[in-house]
Amino acid sequence: MIKKFIFFLLLMYSATGFAQVYKPLDTADYIQRKEFLKKFSANNELLIKNLKIKYSGKTGSELSKIYKEFEKDFEKKVKEKDFIFTSVFDSKVKSLIERLRKNNPQIPKELQILIAKDNTPNAYCMADGTFVINMGLFNWLNNDDQVASVISHELGHKIEEHSLRTFMSFINDDQQDKITVQNIKATAGNKNQKAFDILKSRMYKKGVEKRKDEMQADSLGYAVFKNSDFIKGEFVNALKRLQDFDTISPRELKIETYKKYFNFPKQAFQDKWLKKEDFSLYNYDHFKEKLDKDSLASHPEVILRIERLKKIFPELKTSSSSEKASESFISLEKIARMEILPNFYHAEDYGLGIYTSLQFLQDAEEEKYYEKWLGKCFAKIYEGRKNYNLNRYLDRVDPKNQSESYQQFLNFMWNLSLDEIKNISDYYQNKNS
Repeated sequence: MIKKFIFFLLLMYSATGFAQVYKPLDTADYIQRKEFLKKFSANNELLIKNLKIKYSGKTGSELSKIYKEFEKDFEKKVKEKDFIFTSVFDSKVKSLIERLRKNNPQIPKELQILIAKDNTPNAYCMADGTFVINMGLFNWLNNDDQVASVISHELGHKIEEHSLRTFMSFINDDQQDKITVQNIKATAGNKNQKAFDILKSRMYKKGVEKRKDEMQADSLGYAVFKNSDFIKGEFVNALKRLQDFDTISPRELKIETYKKYFNFPKQAFQDKWLKKEDFSLYNYDHFKEKLDKDSLASHPEVILRIERLKKIFPELKTSSSSEKASESFISLEKIARMEILPNFYHAEDYGLGIYTSLQFLQDAEEEKYYEKWLGKCFAKIYEGRKNYNLNRYLDRVDPKNQSESYQQFLNFMWNLSLDEIKNISDYYQNKNS
């Protein structure tokens, strides 16, 4: 299972007292979800109908299949409560979109807002006008203007219908593949290598196309953004913040933290839990990737995106510090921060939930609240270990792509026995019951 990026938030305010009365956002919104799904289905059917009119024959038929399958997958996410309905975030997002719409009539009028229980700072706008905002945006960005800049970027994708163009490309490639396969079968020589070379070329080409789309969405998004009443420089500041998120946090989880939170009267801390797997025999320098990850990347490096924006829009050449957050944004920021652990738990990212809880506890934040989540996440880790599917919830050590601190954590987790995991789970669940 591909894990989300790991992050740890270093906000400057104190949340003391907030968690003592905090309750995770309510997802008991059956009626709202039912109404949304009904409207979503109707909008998707109308979209498919219009696409069949515009694209006749096989193309229209294939597009219909794609959007029907997409509808099915998205409905599943809604039913699994991946989104929060009628939350405190809705009015904020709607107000930001209205500010963007004032001088930008090209923005679609019928945008439905959904808040996703996702800690990554991201957003996306679907073909039917459903706009999804991840809760992580309010954790990672600094103010309303930066959130509005991300919304503007996604509106750029929507206005240019980049997703439709991507689907059209898939259909064309599928038709071309059938011809390619026949040609490969008819040739002599290393057919597997020829097939791989064609695949590699295709994937690199897709990477180039996606990066162009991102650049175009930046330009169009900023054009929308600057026509509104937001601070222009915050568009670049938001990109810089997102660049910081694109790396695994180097923050250290100290050994003392393990000893403090895993030393119990009936189960004393054991140094052997911290034993690291020896990877010294593996010479990673001799390993060469068959595919160039940089060529496959769908997003260009943020620094290149910023340079291009400054070239097109000279007013962005002057750097500026981030504006002070509004009181309403700070309020949402605090809520989103408290939702980090519930979101990890909902996504079944129990390993990340434990690691993040320990980071918060190390920073002396709301001990009772994060100890409770330690107990809940360890209970799930116990179930995973007992049922031989722990890989679903906990990463394996990867020296090439993980910080030393995270590797140490993973070694610690995998070194624990089933009974030891159970004892940790019971201790924290009983302590905070």
